Amino acid sequence: MEAILDIVGGMEPITLGEMSGVKLMNRVDTKYLVTEAQLKEILQRIREGYYAQELEGKRLAAYSTVYYDTPDLTMYLIHHNRHLVRDKVRVRTYVDSHLTFCEVKHKSNKGRTKKKRIAVEPIPNIIDNPEVAAFLAERQPYEVNSLSPHLVTLFDRITLVNHGKTERLTIDCNLRFENLRNGAKASMSPLVVMELKQDGRAQSLLKEVLLDLRIQPYKISKYCIGTCLTRPDVKQNRFKKKLRVIEKMKAVSYKP
Repeated sequence: MEAILDIVGGMEPITLGEMSGVKLMNRVDTKYLVTEAQLKEILQRIREGYYAQELEGKRLAAYSTVYYDTPDLTMYLIHHNRHLVRDKVRVRTYVDSHLTFCEVKHKSNKGRTKKKRIAVEPIPNIIDNPEVAAFLAERQPYEVNSLSPHLVTLFDRITLVNHGKTERLTIDCNLRFENLRNGAKASMSPLVVMELKQDGRAQSLLKEVLLDLRIQPYKISKYCIGTCLTRPDVKQNRFKKKLRVIEKMKAVSYKP
């Protein structure tokens, strides 16, 4: 990880304010699953063409996200069962900036994802906040009182922007999970989840490098994988292949 941070540290910086000016009107989102060794190779090849987001002198930002679900994990099961229309309720904390938001992510049957959020104070159960309860009642289909904290995901994020400002790349490292209902913990290290948010009309140096390295897009939900890893009793037939891929990649990564 130290070598990765050295490469990112050598990239030109971009501020959070400058990042807000990157408008991707015809956006295409694509995820990739890679090892830290692969990430190092990718960054070495693209370092001259990308800015690295810098906040208070840091290029690595800590994130903590608490996912809410019903007692029988309805939101997880809807995703597992391939329903096109689905929702996620989460509380995301930007650890370094001490900002916390309650977010609702809605995916339509057209594959479009919309996110709505409000700033909140970090308390054990944000539904106890009447303003948040009202927000959730309006923005998602589940009975608010049926929702409770289920899974914590922790990771460190690097954010890059290409010099043409036609794409953003988030790189999530040190992925850990904690199930708040049974206390189980799991980790995906040293695997890394990358997500490319790209203007569909623009050329991409990153995609050229990934093609050359034979790294294919890989659909992955941190919430669903974290649930599988910490709740082996839950229905997970659809994700078994992904879980095997993760274990195989981890085993290869740890070989001397």
